[in-house]
Amino acid sequence: MNYTVVLPAAGSGKRMGAAYNKLFLKLNGKPILAHTLEVFQLDPWCEEIVLAINEQERQDIEKLITQYQLTKVTKLVQGGDERQHSVYAALQAASGAEIVLVHDAARPFILQETIHALVEKATASGGAIAAVKAKDTMKRVVDGQVQETIDRETLWSVQTPQAFQYELLMKAARQADEQGFLGTDEGMLAERAGIPVYVVESSYDNQKMTTPEDLVLGEGILRRREETK
Repeated sequence: MNYTVVLPAAGSGKRMGAAYNKLFLKLNGKPILAHTLEVFQLDPWCEEIVLAINEQERQDIEKLITQYQLTKVTKLVQGGDERQHSVYAALQAASGAEIVLVHDAARPFILQETIHALVEKATASGGAIAAVKAKDTMKRVVDGQVQETIDRETLWSVQTPQAFQYELLMKAARQADEQGFLGTDEGMLAERAGIPVYVVESSYDNQKMTTPEDLVLGEGILRRREETK
């Protein structure tokens, strides 16, 4: 089973405390973006990688692609003001794909087995998202006061990749664009368009590198993986 993956990579480093795109920050001497792209470069099911970028960073990203021999990166498209706009631009460039994955470029620890499970589920059912079960007790709070305790058995923390049959996701993305609706993820756009979305259980390692604390965690994940090879 083959797929195309699109990655919005036009973000900033605000929450990371960096003066530039956090994807260029390094884990174990290698940029976060390179770690993430290598997962898909090494996956035999991945046919093509499409990046939505900040045009001012094109040269730096092209150098990274060359340095790490990321031959599956075939298209660099101009990202938008919002993540959703960047994904939509990348999806348009990925025309012709049957199954498309959307993945956060700052999640370098996704497992190939999770990717394959998502592709299989999306092929069979339309759409699937990576997620992990909520660990903590969850409460609904209004104005600082607890209203109720929610059964955490029904709650999942959503990650990426999110996998869809291409035409279904394009339908949802186009509808959102035409109506000026901004969602939090592709799953939300699909739900809104009446497309069934299923959950594939992922790993808690699949963290998004957002804050300096995440970098420390990421270094730990890399060390553990090296030790268990």
